[in-house]
Amino acid sequence: MRYSDELIEEVRSRNDIVDVIGGYVRLKRAGSNYTGLCPFHNEKTPSFSVSRTKQMFYCFGCHEGGNVLTFMMKYNNMSFVEAMQALADRAGITLPQAEMSGAAKEQADRRELLLRINREAASYYYYILRSAAGKPGADYLMARGLEEETIKKFGLGYTGRSGGLYGYLKGKGYSDEVLKETGLFTFDEKRGAADKFWNRVMFPIMDARGRVIGFGGRVMGDAKPKYLNSPETLLFNKRRNLFGLQIARATRRRYFILCEGYMDVISMHQAGFDSAVASLGTALTPEQASLLHRYTEQVLLLYDSDGAGRMAAVRAIPILRDAGIESRVVDLTPYKDPDEFIRALGAEEMEGRLSGAKDAFMFRAKDLAKNYRMDDPQQRTAFLHALGKMFLEFPEELERNTYIDALAREYQFNADSMRKLVGQYALRGVVPERERTTPDPERKYAAKKEDGQVRSEKLMLTYLANYPEAYEQTRKFIGPDDYKDPLCHEIAERLYRQLAEGSVNEAVLVNTFTDPDAQSEVAKLFNTVIEVEDGQGLDRAFTDTAMRLLSGSLDAVKDDYSKDPNAVMEYIRRKKQLEEFRNGTRKLHLTYREQTD
Repeated sequence: MRYSDELIEEVRSRNDIVDVIGGYVRLKRAGSNYTGLCPFHNEKTPSFSVSRTKQMFYCFGCHEGGNVLTFMMKYNNMSFVEAMQALADRAGITLPQAEMSGAAKEQADRRELLLRINREAASYYYYILRSAAGKPGADYLMARGLEEETIKKFGLGYTGRSGGLYGYLKGKGYSDEVLKETGLFTFDEKRGAADKFWNRVMFPIMDARGRVIGFGGRVMGDAKPKYLNSPETLLFNKRRNLFGLQIARATRRRYFILCEGYMDVISMHQAGFDSAVASLGTALTPEQASLLHRYTEQVLLLYDSDGAGRMAAVRAIPILRDAGIESRVVDLTPYKDPDEFIRALGAEEMEGRLSGAKDAFMFRAKDLAKNYRMDDPQQRTAFLHALGKMFLEFPEELERNTYIDALAREYQFNADSMRKLVGQYALRGVVPERERTTPDPERKYAAKKEDGQVRSEKLMLTYLANYPEAYEQTRKFIGPDDYKDPLCHEIAERLYRQLAEGSVNEAVLVNTFTDPDAQSEVAKLFNTVIEVEDGQGLDRAFTDTAMRLLSGSLDAVKDDYSKDPNAVMEYIRRKKQLEEFRNGTRKLHLTYREQTD
């Protein structure tokens, strides 16, 4: 649904951000703002600030920020449309309903019909589990230590040998034509229709909104396959969904826990770890990693401790990193899986293992070392060369050196020699040996390393946002096109437009972005405190920022000027302005204000 900018602004302006956030977070007035403990990360000292004047929030600890719509989306894990609806309801505003084409309406109606059938099927399986026919399934779940509340929470069920689901749904009036699309049945010309799932404990697979989109079934006995999932349908794509997400999305933990199987997730939830999810019978996919990133920036990998589990973790780490997610690996030894671990040692011990999760790179290095004999000089050298190629993954020298030093201590090699080896590989253009995945195209503004030019661009935007006179003093020689970073450029275009119109509305500017990374960056720019001792220090810092920004902009375009005399003259004029900064004949001045709470 696409809402007009006017409607979005009406919904936002009719919901005071202090009143809305105050319903979720205990806020205390501090000068012109309100502060409290950040709801997006664990902290003991308040770093979460809410401004009624700017109608924005920002956390100086974890750097989450935005306006009231952003808060609702992040705190409640809502989509933009869901946040709009919630705030519109709160303000008594009626939102328009989407108008669909005939084909779109037909497909939407079909989806609703399939969702209704899946809901009916889940209810049927749930009922059978509690009947005499469901005793094998009930005994299995009881033997696995599941409580009645947990079974109900996940809607677990059972399908007997009779194949009764088909008859049940036919009795409800559903046609074979639509039942074929559910993936719940097989159809044969001679034998007719038959239930796809039988003699299995049933696990409803739900989307983030709690709607049943498919099923997984665990067979009772030794039949194969042990686990069977729904085939792909209009509703279900196993590469794009995660088991348990409908519950995990509401967690207050700062990380998600990624498991291998249904029972692992369910056991973790029963033990109080409500951020556990699992992929659906496949290795982690880029689509699932992208889905995870909507809800978290850190994932703990809780895979089986056997060789297959370690390999799955090694493969998942680069996929998560390419999606912008930090990962750590949990050690379950001597137990095979989370369910077995919890039943043996309990939730408190599991909490300790989660807290002590191993850094993903250190885990991969340890896994790599298992392929070499360290008492053999030739194999040890081969290990160090393989490790050296892994270090190329770190673009930042400081981070790379930190890991080199840590692994030098663990594997007793000379850190300086390793640095030379890595440098040699870099000069030869060696590419790190790791699985590459396609980055999430939706994360257009994912966080990345900043160079000096980007820092200057962000700092200039902060001056423009917080000092009205900054625009007047720089608008004749610095404009949006001088901001080369893609996000800074987009922010600058919107901010300069507001400045030209005579007033800056921070909350409205946030509304113009839908990307959460961009929203947080805008909030950060508007809430950054420029620390200087006095007015002279402020003027020097502002002048230096303008000079660096102009210099970087000119360097970026110096090769783009053609033989067009006008373009050449413009370049020369701007170079002269830069020289005026450098020789001190051009200075800028801002009105110094004491920083207050």
